[in-house]
Amino acid sequence: MFYVADVEVDWEFGHDALQVFLMRNSLLAFFPMVGENRFRIVGTFPEEFEKDEGNILYEEIEARIKKDTELERFDITNVRWFSTYKVHTRHVDKFSVGRVFLAGDSAHIHSPAGAQGMNTGIQDGYNLAWKLAWVLNGRASSELLNTYNEERLPNAEQLTKTTDRFFGLVASPEPFLVFTRLYIFPYIAQFLFSLDAVKKFVFPRISQIRINYEDDTLSQQTGTFKVKAGDRMPWFAVDGRSLYDDLRAPNFHLVIFHDGKTEIPPLDNEVMNEWKGRIDSHFYSLFPHVAETFGTTDSFFVILRPDNYIGLISNDFSPDAVRDYLNLISR
Repeated sequence: MFYVADVEVDWEFGHDALQVFLMRNSLLAFFPMVGENRFRIVGTFPEEFEKDEGNILYEEIEARIKKDTELERFDITNVRWFSTYKVHTRHVDKFSVGRVFLAGDSAHIHSPAGAQGMNTGIQDGYNLAWKLAWVLNGRASSELLNTYNEERLPNAEQLTKTTDRFFGLVASPEPFLVFTRLYIFPYIAQFLFSLDAVKKFVFPRISQIRINYEDDTLSQQTGTFKVKAGDRMPWFAVDGRSLYDDLRAPNFHLVIFHDGKTEIPPLDNEVMNEWKGRIDSHFYSLFPHVAETFGTTDSFFVILRPDNYIGLISNDFSPDAVRDYLNLISR
């Protein structure tokens, strides 16, 4: 049984960090929010707690929080709202059947471990939205819609596995996990999360920018790069501003990175004429930090989908390479 409450707290800790209390048979976490001393509290009742969620009073939640924190100075000064719920872990076998499409909580539910649910649902929605728009506007056949299930189902499968594992670590009553949680994890966690290598591994997965569609129908590649077709376009600055500032329009983007030496045929002119209004073009110098990110010092280009995932990455500047990929989308 989980509870969640949006409150203001007067206590000994600051307002600039997540605070987690690890216990033998329950979990408690305080997430700082905008507003003075305002926190989102997420916690669990022990397994033996038998009340239905609709019958739990706020006073019971606050009593549980005070018992679990064991703090001398602790006072909840304002309660904006609270709720209780039971956790389930499930996902559908298909995200779409015929004219029916599922996204967000209708397609996958899981524990709040890692705070993944909202972002996953938004990504489901965007993935489906641009494909529906292209089909409804006559820009692509209904075959494009098959890629929604192809791309998003594996993510739901992986998501439910990882949230289950994390929840097991922080809340499972199994003796080995209880011992690890209470006597090992607190002592190594601070050290581990201070390491850049650990941060670089954990952050893209928690933030979900590591999700990719590398082996799927709409991902194609020519040449060798660190960044693959199907990956999300990496973030970096160009001339002191975010690359993403140029990629906000909900259409396809042809992005060319030039080393200053390679002769590049007029890809954008031909494509713009054929795909007017459906694709725009951007031309950038192959700055050292861009070359390092992509693992190449030679000119190359990418075609970004409307969700800013890389559909095609290539060092072959043949207009036919661009046209063939776009025909794949619109067939």
